[in-house]
Amino acid sequence: MRTFGGFRLSNKDFYGEVVGDEVHVLAKPYWTGVQPTGEVRKLADLAVNVPVAPSKLIAVGLNYADHIAEMKRTPLGTPLIWFKAPTSLLPHQGAIEIAFPEHQTDYETELGIVIGKTAKNVSVEQASDFIFGYTIGLDISDRDLQKSEKQFGRCKSFDTYTPVGPFVYGDVDVGDLRIELRQNGEVRQSARTSQMIYPPAEVVSFASQSLTLLPGDVILTGTPSGVGPIRNGDQLEARIGDWPPLRNRVVVRG
Repeated sequence: MRTFGGFRLSNKDFYGEVVGDEVHVLAKPYWTGVQPTGEVRKLADLAVNVPVAPSKLIAVGLNYADHIAEMKRTPLGTPLIWFKAPTSLLPHQGAIEIAFPEHQTDYETELGIVIGKTAKNVSVEQASDFIFGYTIGLDISDRDLQKSEKQFGRCKSFDTYTPVGPFVYGDVDVGDLRIELRQNGEVRQSARTSQMIYPPAEVVSFASQSLTLLPGDVILTGTPSGVGPIRNGDQLEARIGDWPPLRNRVVVRG
């Protein structure tokens, strides 16, 4: 497994490959080609930034049967996809700012796909060749707006509503990993990626039939059951397999 991320040092942003406790600085975003500069930094000296910069941030809904049941929906027979604004991205340890404190706003933990090559009309069998790697994501959702507007774009696209990270992992098998969300230390979501109705290769193939996927694009693959509301002061921890957890806090700005 190889590990990549976005970092900041003295107000300078860059991408790098994590090797042990070091970060090997890259000349350009890793999804366009892994090109080390020769510069090496200590991970402990760096701020962890958003590890992706997608042209498109795509979300998939209703991809776990137990979540379909808890949301009182029915399967569509194909993946359900929509767009989230890339400006909603938030790094590890960043603060999720609830836009409307009077609304029910829920957490949803998800496996994220990072596209590595331009993909258009690719088959399921080919799709894995177009995936660079995977990450952990949270799809924060304003349920009041979702119910009243009958669409998903705005209610999930407020600034800070898509925490992602801490890192992106290449050369990794995600076929059957534990996916989990802890809220203030209590397990709220717990499932396995093998429970997806549409695994990553099917999702990428399906999306590519309608859209041209570009290197660096991100697809969130849906959440299992156990979604619930977030509140001011909450500490959220999303885990997939044995990857470092994605940790974020929740705030309401006065």
